[in-house]
Amino acid sequence: MLFGSSGIRRKFDQTLIDTTLRIGSALAFRSSYIVIGMDTRTTSPLLAHLVISGIIGSGGSVYVAGIAPTPSVAFATRTAKAGCMITASHNPEEYNGLKLFNQDGSSFTSIQQAETEELLKIRHWTDWRHQGIEQSINALALHKNAILDKTNIKSGITVVVDCGNGAGSVLTPALLAEGGAKPLCINCNPSGHFARPSEPLIEHLGYIGEMVKKTESKCAVIHDGDADRMMAYDNKGRYVDGDHLLMLFAKYLGAKRVVTTCDASMIIDEIAEVRRTPVGDTYVSEELLKWGDFGGEPSGAWVFPHISYCPDGPYAAALFCEISSEWDVAHEIDIMPSYPILRESFACDTARETVLALGALSPTDGIRISEDDGWCLIRASGTEPKIRITAEGKDIRKTKEILEKGRSMIKQGKTA
Repeated sequence: MLFGSSGIRRKFDQTLIDTTLRIGSALAFRSSYIVIGMDTRTTSPLLAHLVISGIIGSGGSVYVAGIAPTPSVAFATRTAKAGCMITASHNPEEYNGLKLFNQDGSSFTSIQQAETEELLKIRHWTDWRHQGIEQSINALALHKNAILDKTNIKSGITVVVDCGNGAGSVLTPALLAEGGAKPLCINCNPSGHFARPSEPLIEHLGYIGEMVKKTESKCAVIHDGDADRMMAYDNKGRYVDGDHLLMLFAKYLGAKRVVTTCDASMIIDEIAEVRRTPVGDTYVSEELLKWGDFGGEPSGAWVFPHISYCPDGPYAAALFCEISSEWDVAHEIDIMPSYPILRESFACDTARETVLALGALSPTDGIRISEDDGWCLIRASGTEPKIRITAEGKDIRKTKEILEKGRSMIKQGKTA
């Protein structure tokens, strides 16, 4: 499979270069007008030129957005027929890739991805009389104005903003400033070199909590490389984990139907009707197209259908600032339930076969076993010969008990 759970992603090499040109040609065959944007990686301009060449050389027309967050490109796609973002999201700088979008901002479905892969086998080049055209589009302004229209940050709050020198640097600081906040920016230089590991995990952000406290900021908002993700710190300088952030957004928005992934905590079930998908924001968006008020996954991808079906880090940042200007977020987090979660991984040369033997439809999606007061997820790693198991229970005794059930199932699967 060329596509993963969130587009195409690999280390920059000749294969990626060749694939990118052919993706452009395939996009032109599917759609007449395509929006193109890119993140800040040093290899992104080259790949953007390649996909543009593929589109124009196959008779399609291109709206070029330049450096922009992934959700800005997805939002601007409503002015065209399809969208393409050059990014490897939160992967290290030596990686790059492509994400493809429909007009509503949703990622290409698994069916569309398979169709696109088939199109790569066919040449779609046109002659000199039918070359396409290239023009610019201000995707940042379109997206920013839509967010400002839907959010209301009160009282001129101070907020720490860390974009990791990624694509969020060209939007989120200005967005929050125009929205009425006072952003204190760190790593907001779109230099092409990440100032920290791009994924917004707590272990990569040890300096943020002290900055929040020393500057008496109301909160902090953090992006990954293409700003489709947003994680946050509360007014006490504490990292807000993804499960509690999901619950906070749902509570504030009054969302009664929430779509999330199978590895998300069961705390969300206490305030909303929940549907779960395999891990990956593409699956969340697909389900939201059919059902739900709001969705996301604990990794920091938040999908708000009233603006787009693409995970929207800048919108989430503005909304979190709005919440922080109205609520004592630290108190709201403290009164939420919190259940122990345990995670383990096991080296296994037959990881995929073992998980399939347990009844999973897909080895990397895995299988989730649910009980009244706990659950566990068993899945094969998509990158290593390993099986990963996640377990959660209402108390640590239950968590350990269901983790042990998962271990036993894995042993049985190996011998099946």
